[in-house]
Amino acid sequence: MNYPESVRFLYSLGNETRSAKLGLERIALLLEELGNPHRGTEFVHVAGTNGKGSVSAMIESALRAEGARTGLFTSPHLVEPTERIQIAGSPVSHDEFARAFNRVHAAAESLVSRGAFEVHPSYFETLTAMALLRFREAGVVCAVLEVGLGGRLDATNVVMPRLAVVTPVDFDHEAWLGRSLEAIAAEKAGILKSGVPAVFAGQREEAARVLEGRALELRIQVTRSSDWRVENLLLKPDGCRFRACGGRVFEIDCPLAGEHQVENARTAVAALDRLGVSTGAAEEGLRRVRWPGRLQRISRDPEILVDGAHNPAGARALAAYIDRFYTDRRVWLIYGAMRDKAVGEMGGILFPKAARLIVTAPGQARAVRPEAIRDLAGHPDVRVAARLPEALDLFRAEAAPGDVAVITGSLFLVGEALEHVS
Repeated sequence: MNYPESVRFLYSLGNETRSAKLGLERIALLLEELGNPHRGTEFVHVAGTNGKGSVSAMIESALRAEGARTGLFTSPHLVEPTERIQIAGSPVSHDEFARAFNRVHAAAESLVSRGAFEVHPSYFETLTAMALLRFREAGVVCAVLEVGLGGRLDATNVVMPRLAVVTPVDFDHEAWLGRSLEAIAAEKAGILKSGVPAVFAGQREEAARVLEGRALELRIQVTRSSDWRVENLLLKPDGCRFRACGGRVFEIDCPLAGEHQVENARTAVAALDRLGVSTGAAEEGLRRVRWPGRLQRISRDPEILVDGAHNPAGARALAAYIDRFYTDRRVWLIYGAMRDKAVGEMGGILFPKAARLIVTAPGQARAVRPEAIRDLAGHPDVRVAARLPEALDLFRAEAAPGDVAVITGSLFLVGEALEHVS
């Protein structure tokens, strides 16, 4: 299959959450059929609820600055699935993606024909195998793997990493991971393995107890982000600058916006120190890191920001950013979400920050109808737009000089904004 055909086939397997098949048996068999491409490569494995993508990008950027040939596997994508598999800082090409898909698909079909699989591996299992195969073929020395869902039974958990990292744990995907913070943390703690050191970001008390307890059971060495002191902190609309002081001193100038990125950067510093990355490479890597779709300005006149906040913790981070940098500006919030998200809770956090609210829907079957969001919004000035282009037209037609639009609620909506505005 060529690239468009391979993407269509992957989408036919169902979206990541709906088609998720938690468990390691299928991915282990699939990788064995492919010659176990995950063996011989070093991995940094990153789980968590919020910040795991940012931390993964920071670690990969610094490893690359150190001179390593790196791989990065993340999810979801914003515009194209090639974004998920990066080598040496660049997404794989369409041809490389298709070649990896065809090899994995052929292996999967062989396993199905022999009765080893009842059905084709899931969307995420297939992509995970594609990434691991591509990393081996490209001579990747160290790859950073972001967990897709949970950790314990996530397809990425088939690897034996050099380091495990757990970013802040919060509520998300409760239907899959459990209704309590302790249950969710237990799933995230599933990436911890005997003999593999770990780094923990700052955690809520309930999650910290579970993570620390599991680390104690496994007798692994744990570094905590709180072991690193933050000094001379300067928060800017387009990033942060601070000194991280622990065993070494790092001068951090991070271009990712939002106060929450301080903790993400501090967690990355703890991981990079544990990996033995030089101070200069760590500083350069964080200075050059890119992670699109998170508090990203995509237009200056009029000013339009996108942010992939899709759960309550992400909403709180976005609300804090608006409070810090936009209290003297009129904020238009363009909001759309998926049905499996805590729309009421997120709306309670974000909608009061908006002078004007436009509710819309990403072009996905699982999207919440804009009218349903309008009915629960309780906002004095709320409009309905069927799709994002209509919402942007409303904003542009009525915005006064100095107004700012923030597009959020779903990474699907953010991806559409990047395509429509950029």
